[in-house]
Amino acid sequence: MRKLAVMVMAVLVSFGIYTAKAEDAMKKEPAVTENHKTAVFAGGCFWCLESDLKEVEGVISVYSGYSGGNIADPSYEMVSSGTTGHLEAVEVTYDPEKISYETLLDYFWQNVDPLDEGGQFCDRGDQYRAAIFYADDAEKAAAEKSRDHVAEVLGEEVKTLLLESKAFYRAEDYHQGYSKKNPIRYKYYRQSCGRDRRMKELWEEKDINAPVPAQDEAVQEDKAEEKSGTE
Repeated sequence: MRKLAVMVMAVLVSFGIYTAKAEDAMKKEPAVTENHKTAVFAGGCFWCLESDLKEVEGVISVYSGYSGGNIADPSYEMVSSGTTGHLEAVEVTYDPEKISYETLLDYFWQNVDPLDEGGQFCDRGDQYRAAIFYADDAEKAAAEKSRDHVAEVLGEEVKTLLLESKAFYRAEDYHQGYSKKNPIRYKYYRQSCGRDRRMKELWEEKDINAPVPAQDEAVQEDKAEEKSGTE
């Protein structure tokens, strides 16, 4: 697997070395409060999905990790072997006053290949499959509705898994914020894996483009009214 090859090279060349700027950026991560919510997604390489979802407005933090298996606290090597039942996944903490779960799903779909049931992009195997881990009936219903819409937009059956939430285990520290710690190796891996090329093929002319739900617009209007009232 290309990803594993890149990992081996990265460890041999400069294991654990990253810039002070990247370290400082991670230390300044916003605090999580009881009003924030979490969502867990799998989309192939967690370096990439973590990096993409961190850019979404309303997202507080994203951590790379493993979920879906039956072994507690698995290592990267164990999950990569494809024998633990885990998927590479990310845990997203977000502010529901700024972004809804439904909108977060829209962003998720645009950063995966929903038609691939054998992995994602150049990473093959069940441990790299795309999946949505729902925490309750409301999230399950939202995921099913979103999946059905994506199937209509793409005109094909969606292969992305919808799975009941299981324990999420954070990956090793050197995986967290990988795109910032190792920008050159990350860009090389991402380009050689064909991730962006495939997503462009799927989504460039489609109308999903993360539409803003009415409830999010209402939140924005309320904030605008509050601001005008204080002026």
